[in-house]
Order: sequence, then C-alpha cells, then structure tokens
Amino acid sequence: MEKIVLKSFWSKYQERYASSKSLLCVGLDPEFSLLPECVRNSVNPIWEFNRQIIDSTQEYALAYKPNLAFYLADGMRGLDALYLTMEHIPEEIPVILDCKVGDIGNTMQAYVHAFFSNMAVDAITLNPLMGADVMQPMMKQANAFAFALCLTSNPSARDFLNPLVSGDRRDAYPSSLAAKIASWMQAYPNEKLGAVLGATQGSELKNMRSLLPGRILLIPGVGAQGGDLDAVLKDAIDTPEQPNILINSSRGIIFAGGDKSFATSAANEAKKLADHCRNALQQ
Repeated sequence: MEKIVLKSFWSKYQERYASSKSLLCVGLDPEFSLLPECVRNSVNPIWEFNRQIIDSTQEYALAYKPNLAFYLADGMRGLDALYLTMEHIPEEIPVILDCKVGDIGNTMQAYVHAFFSNMAVDAITLNPLMGADVMQPMMKQANAFAFALCLTSNPSARDFLNPLVSGDRRDAYPSSLAAKIASWMQAYPNEKLGAVLGATQGSELKNMRSLLPGRILLIPGVGAQGGDLDAVLKDAIDTPEQPNILINSSRGIIFAGGDKSFATSAANEAKKLADHCRNALQQ
C-alpha cells in the first residue's frame, strides 16, 4: 500500500499562493449572537453558517483561520461544527486553528496531538512565553507549524510587547519583548514557525519584518480593528515575488451582511480584499 505523505502548512501556503496570488486569510469567528437569523434554527447553526461562508469565499482565500473560542462557546454542538468545518474546507487550502496555546511537557503534547492528529489542522497560533519547552512537541510532530504571538493587534499589546517609550524618546528597539521573541524564533526553521504581527502596529511592522526574514507572517487587525492594509503591504512583505504574509479578516468578511444573502456579502468583501492585495503587489 502506498504511503500517503501529508503536505506541511509551509508547502500548502506556497502552492496556494502560486495558484491563487491571494494573500487573504478568512477568519471563521462565528460569534453566535451575530449569526444571521436564517441559520439560527438549523440543527447546527455554526456549521450551517460556516458551510455557506466557505462555499462562497474559497475562490479568494489563501487560508482559513477558525478561532477555537467561538466553537467551545457552543459546547459539543460547536465542536461538531469545528470538525465538520475542517472536513469541508478544500484540502489544498491550509487551515490555521487560532487557539493561542503555549504549555509544556505532556500537556503541550496533548494539544499537539489533538489539533494536528485528531483535528488535522495545518497550523496553530502559539503563545511562546514558556520558552523552548513549548516548541519541543511541535518539532517532534511531522508537518506541524505554528504562528508565535509576537506583536499582536490589540491596544494593550503595549503593556508587554511594544518597544518601551520614555517621554518623546523610544528606547532601543531590541529592548522590546516582541524583538526578544523574534530573536528566540531564530532557533527554529522558517518551515516550522511563523509570527503573528498586528496590522494596527503601524511603523513597527517594518522593524519586525527586518527581524523575521523569510518567515510567514499572520497579520490580523485589517478590517474591523482598523489596520492600514496599504501600510501592511508596503512594510510587512518579504519580497514582491514571495510576500510570505497572510492578511486576516474575520468580522469584516463573515459578518459583512446579516440577512439571507450573508454568504454573497462575504464573498464580495473577500474578493475586494484579495484583489486589493493582488493589485498592490503588481504595482
């Protein structure tokens, strides 16, 4: 019997970009209170919502990113929706589970087994603050890939991650925790570890990209959070030929419309964002 060799996230990303020229990551964050009325009476509302969103946006998506919290919030039905969602996404489109885990020993091993072996995701988001122990199970798992939280999009990222500022003077950039995490990442191959950088971080994106050459950057914060897409495309890409970024939009796409035509509205927003990125790189 011929052995089936599963492709890594790195490989699927490169192949999908080459075929689609899209940089769009569609965030599947199905907050129950925001679901359209037309799906709420379904046997599994989140699954029915996701199914229609995927069917309408897959032409424009380089990747999908379900956020684990919204599925856990709906109990066993939500977990069923997550597994059904994973099965429905076309095999050639990589999937990132946004779970932000970062533990050690057999606990982290259990997370890795659950997500990569049972759920069959292609990548996860990872909190690196417990250090190298967090990555050990990832390195042992064939084809596992993670995006380490490095400089996130939320305003309170300044509490720990942003460069220190004293009055009008910025302290040396390498003093920031974000830069420390970027330096720590150099111990791991680009094919196993990328970084989460928020689109709302403005001028820091260029600095962080210089510290993370060749790595895939997952960039949330475009859309509902107000990140500057053009600034991201200018400062965060690796090269025009090989951008190595994923522009994530969640609410701005999946909740673009609230009536029975919600999937069409989502497709229109996905196409708009994907086209904007493609055109910007061609200029």
